[in-house]
Amino acid sequence: MNRQLVHPDIVNVLIEAIQTKEEQAISFRDYMEICLYNEPNGYYRNANPKIGKKGDFYTSSSIGTVMGEMVAAFICKEINAQISSADEKGPVHIVEWGGGNGSLALHLIDEIQRSAPEVYERLIYTIIESSSYHRNQQQAKLEGHVDRIRFLNDTMWFAEQAVEQIYVLANELLDAFPVHRIRYEAGQFHESYVVWQGETQCFQEIWLPIRSERILDFLDRTEVQWMNGQIAELNLEAEVWMGQIAGQILSGSCLIIDYGDVEEELYAAHRQLGTLMCYRNHQAGDNPFVYQGEQDITAHVNFTGCQDAAINHGFTVCKLQTQREFLVEQGILQKLQDHYDPNPFSEVSKRNRAIRQLLLSDQMSELFKVCIATKKR
Repeated sequence: MNRQLVHPDIVNVLIEAIQTKEEQAISFRDYMEICLYNEPNGYYRNANPKIGKKGDFYTSSSIGTVMGEMVAAFICKEINAQISSADEKGPVHIVEWGGGNGSLALHLIDEIQRSAPEVYERLIYTIIESSSYHRNQQQAKLEGHVDRIRFLNDTMWFAEQAVEQIYVLANELLDAFPVHRIRYEAGQFHESYVVWQGETQCFQEIWLPIRSERILDFLDRTEVQWMNGQIAELNLEAEVWMGQIAGQILSGSCLIIDYGDVEEELYAAHRQLGTLMCYRNHQAGDNPFVYQGEQDITAHVNFTGCQDAAINHGFTVCKLQTQREFLVEQGILQKLQDHYDPNPFSEVSKRNRAIRQLLLSDQMSELFKVCIATKKR
């Protein structure tokens, strides 16, 4: 078998899925879902490190504790802005989806405990996690806050009643949702499908006429001016997810931190080949048809779709800003000023470097966006 077909179990699942179809092909969306989420060997299900030096990529929570502190500052501001005597002693719910190794949750809760102990005493921090590997990491990292933490899967959480004072956090979640790939050529749209080539022992992409009503509906309502030969990704599940989240929030916010852009930019002519990327051993690539189960597959988030879904499902305000703008609003520059130290090896200096890295334009500050959907009482 091709040496780049790393995980034989995932490869076999993919081949079986393809062979059960009459056309001997599965959509790219289904291919991506198997590669990332098949139990127990999909990329986000297996026990290999994903985040940090030994993994495949870094996240904002890998760069010191600052991002968690800024999210905590945002939530505490929101609580103070909405507080009334009737709910002053009621629970405060934070719900984090896909908490990775637990670092963001730890930094966030530590900061609330330090800066707002009255909120900490009312805190119920729920982590929606379907990966047993990640859940074990989170439980170990958060053992100091065990009384404040609970773990649920998405089905369990959606079955609960909607509540007041709830803040949903999704940090680099939506970019890993399975996407449809489409191509516009000679005035026609086609969708990406994947077939198995037995002779060459490899997976291959083919393009078939679009059959999905959801894709056709998206194309009908979008105002994108498509270029001949242009390829794009459609993350339709992000819009569905946003609608479901809206149903669980009576008052509060949903905060999404991810890389992406508005529709006009995301599907612009200069993105002729789309935004799909793969990450393995901190190396970026553009071939999703190798290293199945052993590399991350992502696509930029369409925040226009997320904002439209938010408003259509009951959020009253949905604000989009760059990560830099969000961090500055929450007071990150004050933290930088308050912690000056001339010693380059001190903890203070390392913290300053982490802050600068989050703010530099060539790092995460502009590529990453923060989308905040809010419901007021």
